[in-house]
Amino acid sequence: MKLSRLYRPDDRRFWLMIVLNALSAVLAWILRTWPLVPLATAVVAIFALGNALLGMFIAYDLMRDEDKD
Repeated sequence: MKLSRLYRPDDRRFWLMIVLNALSAVLAWILRTWPLVPLATAVVAIFALGNALLGMFIAYDLMRDEDKD
């Protein structure tokens, strides 16, 4: 597993990981900035955690993936 395999601009998974992590940051910012009702807070928090976990899984998958070149 190599950290250098994480950066792959030609792989769709790389861009999906970037989008998911950016969306998690935006959702966390929303949670900290705006007062939401408890149900909305729970829904946004679950989406933020889910995006972060999926982004980490994709990063792990990119790092362990063998080069196909």
